[in-house]
Amino acid sequence: MALGKDYEGQDCSLARALELVGERWTLLVIRDAFYGVRRYSDFVAHLDIPRAVLADRLAALTAAGVLERRRYQQSPPRDEYVLTQMGRDLWPAVHALSRWGGRYLSPDGPSKLYTHALCGSPLDQAGTCPECGGPVPPEDVEARPVRPTACDRRDDPVTRLLEGPRRLLRPLTEPV
Repeated sequence: MALGKDYEGQDCSLARALELVGERWTLLVIRDAFYGVRRYSDFVAHLDIPRAVLADRLAALTAAGVLERRRYQQSPPRDEYVLTQMGRDLWPAVHALSRWGGRYLSPDGPSKLYTHALCGSPLDQAGTCPECGGPVPPEDVEARPVRPTACDRRDDPVTRLLEGPRRLLRPLTEPV
C-alpha cells in the first residue's frame, strides 16, 4: 500500500499543520525567514535547496498566508518573502524544535543560542526570558552562534552574514 500524501479524514490540528509545514525543506525555509533571509537567491544559496522545490515551498507558504510576497525592485521586477503574523506565530515551534534537536540529535549540542535582545539572557525551552519573565516575541530574539558547524563552514554570502549575533526578522540587507 502506498503512503498517502495527506491526512484527509483526520480531524486533527497537528495533522493540518503538518500538511503545510511538514514537508522536507519547509521548516528550514521558515527558519531562514526568521533569520532575515527574504530573497529567492539567498534561500537557494544558504539552503542548497533545488530551485523547483524552493519555488513550490514559497508558493505554498505564500498561498497559505505564512509568507507575504513583496516587490522590492521594479526593473527588473524582484520580490522578497516576509513572514506574516501567521508565520511569526510559528516561532515557538521553530525554537522548540531547534532546542530539541540541539539537545538530543547534535553530538556537540546546539549551534545557536537564542537570547532576549533587550537584556541578553538566554531563552528557556519555552522561549521565555527568565530575567524579564514572559514569552519573547521573535523580533526581540537574537540568534548567536555557539560554535562553528558544518553549515557555518560554508562560504556563501548568507552564511557569512549569519556568522555573528543577529536579531531575528531583520532583513539580511540591513546592518546588524
